[in-house]
Parts: sequence; structure tokens; C-alpha cells
Amino acid sequence: MHVHDFHATILHLMGFDHERLTYRHAGRDYRLTDVEGKVVRELLS
Repeated sequence: MHVHDFHATILHLMGFDHERLTYRHAGRDYRLTDVEGKVVRELLS
């Protein structure tokens, strides 16, 4: 599991859509999960 996947899973459990959660820095929008994160459904069962 990559750290981006871990962050996406935690954000999912908190009720956030990790693909829409962005912050602006130096004039660009960034995501905590970058472009690679995915929710690991195996951990949720």
C-alpha cells in the first residue's frame, strides 16, 4: 500500500471524496493523494 492509498482510504472513512479535496499552493491546486491515490476496499470489510 502506498501512502497516497492510505490517505485516500482514511479520507473516505471520514466521509471526504479524496479526488475533490484540494488546496491551493503557489497558484496551483494540489490534492493530498496526488493523482495516484485509490481507496483500498479490502481494508474496509
